[in-house]
Amino acid sequence: MSHSSVKGSLTLFALLAAGFLTGCGQQPQPQALTSADSGASETGSATGAAAATQSEDVRAFRIGEFAATALRDGGLDVRNDGKTIGVGHTPEEVAELLTSAGVPTDMLHLSIQPLAVKAQDRTLLFDTGAGTAFGESAGHLSASMAAAGIDPTSVTDIFISHAHGDHVGGLVNAQGALAFPNATIHISAPEWAFLKSMTARNASNFGIAQYDALIAAITPKIAAFEPGADIIPGVVKAVEIRGHTPGHSGYVITSGNESLLYMGDAMHHFVVSVQRPDWTIQFDSDAPTAQASRKALLARSAESGQRIYAVHFPFPGLGKFERRGDEFVWVAE
Repeated sequence: MSHSSVKGSLTLFALLAAGFLTGCGQQPQPQALTSADSGASETGSATGAAAATQSEDVRAFRIGEFAATALRDGGLDVRNDGKTIGVGHTPEEVAELLTSAGVPTDMLHLSIQPLAVKAQDRTLLFDTGAGTAFGESAGHLSASMAAAGIDPTSVTDIFISHAHGDHVGGLVNAQGALAFPNATIHISAPEWAFLKSMTARNASNFGIAQYDALIAAITPKIAAFEPGADIIPGVVKAVEIRGHTPGHSGYVITSGNESLLYMGDAMHHFVVSVQRPDWTIQFDSDAPTAQASRKALLARSAESGQRIYAVHFPFPGLGKFERRGDEFVWVAE
């Protein structure tokens, strides 16, 4: 990764963590294509929402035989200024793309939604939200879990996509103690090395608060895996998605003939990242590699019809990618 890209990401995360760019968990959500728009059927399949707890912060659905729940942690607004999403492109270029999708052009809203899955005798949690690092705009995972009836002590396994504050911040509570005391924390070995190599000062630039307390609390719980490992055979397999951080991972969750790809931060915005995957995102530490990863993931997923869970897309982040001519679009459930 280049020094300039890391420096830029550090600066941006410092701004986000300081609350200069704030979102709200209750903001109106931007419009996306839906499966109804694309003519897809939802009759009786896992692509339909389960008849269970539903709210602005909780969405229940199924992955085969598994009960799954999208849990809103909050969100962030990023200015359309050519410095964060679509780096090097003018605000007018970005606005033209956003206008064609029918969404506001001055700010780009990024939702934050960890995923819970009840798989046989395990309760799985994919990422943990921002914790205390992002002010009032995020850190609401515990409230969403309570609304969904999920006890934090019931979580047996946590799967971390990468070591940025909006994904690892919720591992500890405001007092620096484990928020999920009975859970094993799965993270790729390169990403764990990356997280451990930080100092409290540069961790704050990645949006991680309480760094020393976090490392002390989670170290005994860590189960580091090699990229691409089959972590829970037949249930959870890691997918190496390079470019965002040194050991960034997605996860394929499988039940019977159905699967869901939790793609971490392979993409951030449901229009820009999908329709212009070769545009630079300031959060990516190795932008060219991240761009190649996005394009490969889009092509592969669109061809296979892979169902996707997108952490930062409009809540609940469920849908698929479809090819439309020379471009791809996000089709939300």
